[in-house]
Amino acid sequence: MHQKTFLIIFFMLCSLLRPAWAQDYTIVIKGGHLIDPKNNINEVMDVAIQDDKIVLVAKNIDAKQARVIDAKGLYVTPGFIDIHSHNFHGTKEDHYLGDGLEALPPDGFTFRSGVTTVVDAGGAGWKTFSTFKEQTIDHSKTRVLSFLNIVGEGMRGGAYEQNMSDMDAKMTAMVVGQHKEEIVGIKVAHYSGPEWDPVDRAVAAGKIANVPVMVDFGGTTPPLSIQDLFMKHLRPGDIFTHTFAQLESRIAIVDGQGKLRPYVTEAQKRGIVFDVGHGGGSFRFSQAIPALKSGFIPNTISTDYHTGSMNGGMKDQSNVMSKFLNMGMSIQQVAAASTWIPAQVIHREDLGHLSAGAGADVAIFGIRKGKFGFVDSSGFKMDGDQKLECELTIRDGKVVYDLNGISSPYWDK
Repeated sequence: MHQKTFLIIFFMLCSLLRPAWAQDYTIVIKGGHLIDPKNNINEVMDVAIQDDKIVLVAKNIDAKQARVIDAKGLYVTPGFIDIHSHNFHGTKEDHYLGDGLEALPPDGFTFRSGVTTVVDAGGAGWKTFSTFKEQTIDHSKTRVLSFLNIVGEGMRGGAYEQNMSDMDAKMTAMVVGQHKEEIVGIKVAHYSGPEWDPVDRAVAAGKIANVPVMVDFGGTTPPLSIQDLFMKHLRPGDIFTHTFAQLESRIAIVDGQGKLRPYVTEAQKRGIVFDVGHGGGSFRFSQAIPALKSGFIPNTISTDYHTGSMNGGMKDQSNVMSKFLNMGMSIQQVAAASTWIPAQVIHREDLGHLSAGAGADVAIFGIRKGKFGFVDSSGFKMDGDQKLECELTIRDGKVVYDLNGISSPYWDK
């Protein structure tokens, strides 16, 4: 064999057979405290990314020619998953959160709080989902998923959401089946009548399509029984959102004496998922603090993001997570409720973790110490001494938000 040909073949084989530690990576996150609930990691580890995938999680990864992100003193987690958001943004008047002006285009409001995946909670129904997909899902850098409204017209507000003749379980399930990549569940919300039909039709659609149902429940006086909702109408895996709301039209989970109703704990053990869904009117410290003190913690932390909530006490995912950190949840619990647990709830186990081969969605954040004020949806305040602050977000292997430039080279070097 000619010497030149031999050398070419030799170097090609060396390139193919070199060990993992010698690989070239696109990005290496160095020295951060990694919290990856799926993989039971809670320690300082490096994370290597190649293009759009996680390829290695280990101690002291050789960065070679990679773009190095120094995360020393910061936390590194999978990108946050907000399973209750409103992103069917449009320009139509009187359309509320379904192609209306109060929903939010996601990319401007997700990455800066560490969120890489949102689930729109019922903005679109089976009649309007194609518009939502073309208008928002297909044009967003944020991963946008959907709970499809049992109401065909979606979350248009007013009489549209009271129209039981537009609550079609079969048509809803059919559209879910046509868009399995984007639609992860069914949503029922805002119905103000005394009937159980909207919930039961949503559950029927969920059974046909094999997806969970998220329920924004309550709107009658006297209110319907949430115990019956948990034990007789919802299935294990279905989601009760606005867990810590305190409204006249819905029985609260904490009673007037500050005690958690015992059937709430029983329902959670049964498999009912309790979601925060903070929103502009659905979170009270008078509910959350006693509940957490009794040992009850929500399964998932979410925002109920729209123009009203973002400018009120909710603000963003990081702020809602900070509230629960100050109310006694550990940073590991808060991270799990914003990553791996919601991924399981929506049956998207490809998300919410940093296993080798997983998509490279990453949140890097610090916990600031100081004196902070947190406000609930009724205007009441709680003091806290720690607050999450998103430093950097990676979506699909690309840096999409960098608060202090920790991924950037200095201009004079």
